Amino acid sequence: MDERKIRNMEEFATVSGISRPTVSKYFNNPDSVRQTTRQRIEDALQLYDYRPNIYAMNQNRRLTKNIGIVVPYLADPFFSEISRVIEQRCIEAGYAPNLFSAHGQQSQELDILDSLRSMKPAGVLLAPLGRQSDRAAIEKFSRDVPTVLFDSNIDGLGDAFVGSDNYSFVSQTVEYLSRTGDPPCFLEGRTPANPNANKRRLAYLEMMERLGLEAQVIKVDGEGWDFEEIGQRGGFKVLDEKVLKTNTVLCSNDRLAIGFLSACFERGVKVGRGPGCDLRVASHDDHPFARFTCPALTTAAHDYGSVSGKAVKTLFDIIDEGTRPVDREETLYPARLIVRDSA
Repeated sequence: MDERKIRNMEEFATVSGISRPTVSKYFNNPDSVRQTTRQRIEDALQLYDYRPNIYAMNQNRRLTKNIGIVVPYLADPFFSEISRVIEQRCIEAGYAPNLFSAHGQQSQELDILDSLRSMKPAGVLLAPLGRQSDRAAIEKFSRDVPTVLFDSNIDGLGDAFVGSDNYSFVSQTVEYLSRTGDPPCFLEGRTPANPNANKRRLAYLEMMERLGLEAQVIKVDGEGWDFEEIGQRGGFKVLDEKVLKTNTVLCSNDRLAIGFLSACFERGVKVGRGPGCDLRVASHDDHPFARFTCPALTTAAHDYGSVSGKAVKTLFDIIDEGTRPVDREETLYPARLIVRDSA
C-alpha cells in the first residue's frame, strides 16, 4: 500500500493516471464507466487507500447533478464561447449544465437565481452583471449554494473568482501602439456595462502616465449591451466633430471597435498600419469575429481555455470535498496581444 496521503479526488486522479471526469463518474455511479476502467480505479483505490468524502457525495446526489451557468448577455460572442467550453467540461464530468442569460437586466438575473434554488444545483458558475447586480441577493444565494464567479468580479462574493487580468490587456495594447506610432486615445461607452470596462479605463490612464504620454478618454453616448451600435454612432460623432488628438484609437472592447470600424468605412476613413492609412484602431477581447473585420482587428485576447477550465475545476473541487473554502480565492489570467492589420 502506498502511504502517501491523498487529500482529494483531483490528487487521486493524478496519481492513478485516470482523468478526473472519469474518476468523478465512477464515484457517482461505478456502472457508468467501462469495466476495464472500473478495474483500474478499484486497483488504484487499494494501492493508495483513498476514500472519497461519502457525506459530500450523498449531499451532491440530494442536490441533483445540475450545474447552473449564468451569464449577463448570451448574445455576446465572448459569453457564448466561454459558456460552450464550460458546458462541455461539465458534461464530460457527468454533470448536467443548465445555461441562463440575464439579458443585461437585474430583474432577470434575480429570477434566474430563484429558478436555480428550486433546481437544487450541486453548484453554480456565475458571471454577474456587475454594477447592475443586486449585491445582497447574490451574497445570500452564494451562501446557500456553492458559487464560483467568473469574468466580472464582485469583491467578496462567492467561493472564488476566476477571470482575466484587465491591466494585462490594456498595458500590452498601449505599450505596443505607443511604440509603433502615435499613442492612443481610449474610446468607451458613457455608461460601462460591467466593472471590466472601468478597470480598462483606469489601466489606460495609469499606463499613459507611466509612459509620460498625454491621455485622451473619449466617452460615446449609449448604455447597455448593444456595443456595435454604440461604437458606430459614437464613431460618426467623433469623426464628424474631429475631436481626435491622435491617429490611434484604442477601444474598450472589440464589439465597440467593430462599430467604430463601420463608422470609419461609412465616412471614408482608411484604417490600417500601411501607407495611406488615416487611423489605427485596436481593442481588447479577441471577439470570435475580430479576425474577420476589414481590416482584421488588432486586439488583446482572453485565455478562454484557462479561465473556463479553472472556474470549472474550482467548483468541482468544492463539490467533491463537500466543504466551502474559508478563504476566497481569486485567479486572474493575462491577455495575449494579437497584432493584425488594423494597427
